[in-house]
Amino acid sequence: MDLKQLPKVELHLHLDCSLSFEVVRKLKPGITKEAYQHAFVAPAHCLNLAEYIACAGAAIEIMQSREQLEVVTLDLFDQLVRDNVIYAEIRFAPLQHLEGGLSPNEVVEAVKKAIEKGSAKTGVEARLILCTLRHFDESQSMETIRLVEQHLGDCVAGFDIAADEAGYPIDAHISAFQYAHKKGIPSTAHAGEARGAESVWESLHHFHPQRIGHGVRSLEDPELIQYLRDKNIHLEVCPTSNIQTNIYQEYGQHALDTIFETGISMSISTDGRTISAVDLNTEYQKIVRTFGWGIGHFLKCNLEAVEHAFLPEAKKKVLRQQIIDGFRGG
Repeated sequence: MDLKQLPKVELHLHLDCSLSFEVVRKLKPGITKEAYQHAFVAPAHCLNLAEYIACAGAAIEIMQSREQLEVVTLDLFDQLVRDNVIYAEIRFAPLQHLEGGLSPNEVVEAVKKAIEKGSAKTGVEARLILCTLRHFDESQSMETIRLVEQHLGDCVAGFDIAADEAGYPIDAHISAFQYAHKKGIPSTAHAGEARGAESVWESLHHFHPQRIGHGVRSLEDPELIQYLRDKNIHLEVCPTSNIQTNIYQEYGQHALDTIFETGISMSISTDGRTISAVDLNTEYQKIVRTFGWGIGHFLKCNLEAVEHAFLPEAKKKVLRQQIIDGFRGG
């Protein structure tokens, strides 16, 4: 099985957590590989999610102009090509990129244009998910969902909440997700990562997302497993990231194989390619070595990713066929 040649779909991918050394060197001439590793890559075992997230700070500092946002986005497309990713949903929080004088709308426009350019150059289909963050206030969350609404269908595909799940309650964000639900805007939510099944439950009840980012601790509650399966809620599973954020001590303890066997819809993503020092090919290789997955496991996960992508059915139909044809050749 040639994992590199398999066509892949990646649904959980943070733009500001995926800057290669090459692109950082363009934006910070003279930076050494050692300095890059120290500032941009998280330790193999962080104390918690907050320590992991802190590593995005160095990247965000150099993503404050149109030019910087474009270079970083195009660099990510080069990474996707190497993994044979045919469709990706790229997420970021526009309100973190205003220090250079851009407005939130200008930030979104800059990344949208870069995505269009990257797709035209590489053939990789991509959409944007705009994130609010746990430490944002209600007005910032509402501003973000209105940005999604403004650009929806025009490269922007959905809404998310990210950042320190354990450090901040959901209260400030309920209004934004209720707005998304009322307007029929697709959404996903980070949950069941830094906190347990109760975090997934509250996200489901208050946010009404179609997908959950991570969600691996859902296994702590049998009723939740049944609910996720019955409601066809998709889990965006990012194994290496989960080891780093101290959910599991080693790869073999990860719940991904158990989640798959429960019949819950799931797919595999990298989360932050730089922070986790991983690409999707490597993630697949780890899963094969650790859990003995075969081509059927990855086929199902990629088809589930297509099914739950924030895309019109016509686009999904094309992607499904590309996946099926590519796996037949694998």
